Amino acid sequence: MTGALPIQLDRGSPVPLYHQLAEQLTAAITDGRLRPGDPFENELGMSDRLNLSRPTVRRAISELVNQGLLVRRRGIGTTVANQMVHRKAELTSLYDDLAREGRTPRTEVLALDCAAQDDRAAAVLEVPPGTPLVAIVRLRYADDLPLAIMRNWLPPALNDLTLDELTSDGLYAVLRARGIRPTVARQRIGARNATAEERRTLHMSKAEPLITMTRSAYAADGSPVEYGNHCYRADQYSVDVVVSER
Repeated sequence: MTGALPIQLDRGSPVPLYHQLAEQLTAAITDGRLRPGDPFENELGMSDRLNLSRPTVRRAISELVNQGLLVRRRGIGTTVANQMVHRKAELTSLYDDLAREGRTPRTEVLALDCAAQDDRAAAVLEVPPGTPLVAIVRLRYADDLPLAIMRNWLPPALNDLTLDELTSDGLYAVLRARGIRPTVARQRIGARNATAEERRTLHMSKAEPLITMTRSAYAADGSPVEYGNHCYRADQYSVDVVVSER
């Protein structure tokens, strides 16, 4: 609880009080003094305890909500958010991103079909329509939290992929072990409502949205490697992009 936190405010500082408060609360979350799921002190109680106006406290709390560190839920109140996966706009696998952030990735293979047909995937993989493709549906966990449903289509030459390979590592690591190295991809990020099945699988409420990503990946020689269509819990996933002036 934030009531146990030592909050030191310098009222003579040019740094706004809301920012001082937000910085100290952020530090308490990032260093583990406040843990995911912990209830957060309410706005009125904090303003009284720290002798701050409610708008000042409200703005500090809003800063943390906007950063994904706190979650407001009707009927529950404000709680510390579960750890979010911040993914850079690089050609990496979610499995590697989770491991890099100190999370424990785990994969459950929901489907593996080595004779699937999909015209869109066939076009991306540059094979004739109706060609049997390798289609995979996986559920990726971050620690024990279901995070993403990942649907991928691979060329027919990979029809000997096994469940053991797909559960023990990320897809790109599996491909690299077979001498196939994705080096460039076209990626599109979007958002949509979850289906009933997706809500059940990802343990989401009806009001929560999904982040979506479609990706077409290619080897260095330009040959297509995979086509993916993934969806992620929006409260647990973000994409970091660096932009610059043209």
